[in-house]
Amino acid sequence: MTATAHDRDTAPGITPVHALEEENGHMTTAVGIDIGGTGIKGAIVDAKTGELRTSRIKIPTPAGGEPDAIVATVLDLVSQLGGVDKKTPIGVCFPAAIVNGTTMSAANVSKAWIGLDAEKLFEKSLKRDIKFINDADAAGVAEVRYGAAKGTKGLAILTTLGTGIGTALIHRGNLIPNAELGHLEIDGIDWETRAAFSAKEREELSWADWSERLQKYYERLEAYLYPELFIVGGGVSKHAEKFLPLLRLRTPIVPAVLRNNAGILGAAALASDH
Repeated sequence: MTATAHDRDTAPGITPVHALEEENGHMTTAVGIDIGGTGIKGAIVDAKTGELRTSRIKIPTPAGGEPDAIVATVLDLVSQLGGVDKKTPIGVCFPAAIVNGTTMSAANVSKAWIGLDAEKLFEKSLKRDIKFINDADAAGVAEVRYGAAKGTKGLAILTTLGTGIGTALIHRGNLIPNAELGHLEIDGIDWETRAAFSAKEREELSWADWSERLQKYYERLEAYLYPELFIVGGGVSKHAEKFLPLLRLRTPIVPAVLRNNAGILGAAALASDH
């Protein structure tokens, strides 16, 4: 599916890149692709600075989220970016736990992804090795390198509060992949069913009542992991002033700053390293 003019997010001073750059053995220009249940987004990124080097393109995720259809859409998106040759690193983030390139789960896409060697499927289509990672992990890497957690020396934990709770662990800049800590059991309950933003909306909770549930969740993470910083992502992070000040934690907790570009930036950064 071809993106329309309305699907392109433009910014002043951003121009297409038609040449690769290399520094200390790493490509500083890379493509980041963020696959979601409703949209697939991508851009060319300066992996050194975290700046977009092209406009961001977004194409609707094919109905049903089947593997072949999503791979074809990613290929279409890359072709629309321009300036991408066979040496350009590409990172793809996906809403699933990923082990050795295999998608072990599937969120808001077809169940056909479960147990699929998805990395090889993308690599065959894109005709190159790629970096293939979980979407929350990509967002966490981006926030540590370019965003709210830049400069953190110890363990930073990104939590995305949305339909569920996604988590990413980054220790001294190194990603610990596939952390599914949204599913912590508290009081015998999978706590994301009580503390995700979807629970607030479903039960029409006040900010204060919802924050009490978040308090239990973040206290448990503190007790297990003793992080240096929590970063809160997801769409609700733009309302951080309504609930973060209500939390009583020893660990600093801040809203994410990269928002819709976090997955793109993190995937591109890791592809550049790769």
